[in-house]
Amino acid sequence: MNVKIQGGGGGTYANTGSCTGVVTYLQHEDLERIRQGQQAEPFFNQYRDFVSPKEVTYKIDHNRAQLHKTDAKFFVITVSPSEKELAAMGASPEEQARAMKEYIRKDIIPAYAENFNKGLQANNIEYYAKIHYTRTGERLNDMHAHIIVSRKDRANKLKLSPKTNHRGTAKGAVRGGFDRTDFFRKCERCFDVRMNYNREIKESFEYLNAIKNGTTAEIRQQAIKAVQHEAAREASKEIGKKVTRKIVKGMGGMGL
Repeated sequence: MNVKIQGGGGGTYANTGSCTGVVTYLQHEDLERIRQGQQAEPFFNQYRDFVSPKEVTYKIDHNRAQLHKTDAKFFVITVSPSEKELAAMGASPEEQARAMKEYIRKDIIPAYAENFNKGLQANNIEYYAKIHYTRTGERLNDMHAHIIVSRKDRANKLKLSPKTNHRGTAKGAVRGGFDRTDFFRKCERCFDVRMNYNREIKESFEYLNAIKNGTTAEIRQQAIKAVQHEAAREASKEIGKKVTRKIVKGMGGMGL
């Protein structure tokens, strides 16, 4: 599960001004879907399955009390399942889309809110999400979701930044924090539980993060875990084969 938090700079996810650019960009699949006789995928939030682009823009752009001109006004969380993960979410794009909405509402947003350590829940987060079905590339099924999240909570009182570098502080001028690594772990763990997904070590966040950012010792530790996991899986397969052979042999002895 690839989860990214984006926002900043001067490109698509520039976030110090209006969210109009991002909202417009996220509608790029709509016209093609309509041409193909399909329904355009709407924006949704925690409680509503349909929110118009105009309302999304208004809500995000008017939820910025006490933010300065150069402050971030929103962030974008991108949730991109692998092909194997998509298969676990359903047999059809419709089933996968329903599973994605449930995952966002019941796992991603609650984990996001909790990770600020401010006693927040999903209903405190001002967000609007949209599902996309394709990207330019080799994969035919590349469903993913983008979530526009306001910098302020729904009450327009608390400043919430998932890109802050302090973690879990309880004292001082800035209370709370946001541990991105912990957030990514929670997103993966929740997905595996909800979708009953048996994740291999080499596709886990812990493994991939260690390979990309870890120390030599951390990389070695993950490599050992991967070897052990593979050995255990092969041993389990062999035991299963032996049991099957015994059952078949026993049935033969019974004249079946």
